[in-house]
Amino acid sequence: MATPEYIRELRDAGVGRSLLFLPGVTAVVLDGAGRVLLGQRVDTGRWALVGGIAEPGEQPALTAAREVLEETGVRVVPERVVSVQGMPELEYPNGDRCQFMDITFRCRPVGGEARVNDDESLAVGWFAPDALPKLDEATLRRIEQARGEGPAWFEPAGEFEA
Repeated sequence: MATPEYIRELRDAGVGRSLLFLPGVTAVVLDGAGRVLLGQRVDTGRWALVGGIAEPGEQPALTAAREVLEETGVRVVPERVVSVQGMPELEYPNGDRCQFMDITFRCRPVGGEARVNDDESLAVGWFAPDALPKLDEATLRRIEQARGEGPAWFEPAGEFEA
């Protein structure tokens, strides 16, 4: 995922490589045949759901729609929140550290054609549930949650102690 300009400015202004807590959004795009839209990432070579970082002042659902269009050429309408979760801390090859608070949306395509539409993907495609490429467990869980109709998933808080 490309680093937004505002994050580069923060890092240049003194944050450096310190841990940043960032708003992340993931889109599970399901078409009428139940296929899921995936992109093969340039940075890892792995297939993944489309996602990105919200811009300042941007609503998360708009972030999901923007990221899908920018990365795949597909226009979508976010339909519901699938999950909200804090992700593990990441360290990038340049030493930048971050942790995402991810909101995953189920989205419905409303136009466009799936294609590589930016420099973040090697390939883009629609995959039937029984023909998915190798995906990590967290991605498979989000796809399964998006296919269901239940409430949004989140990690239970447990008991809070002050």
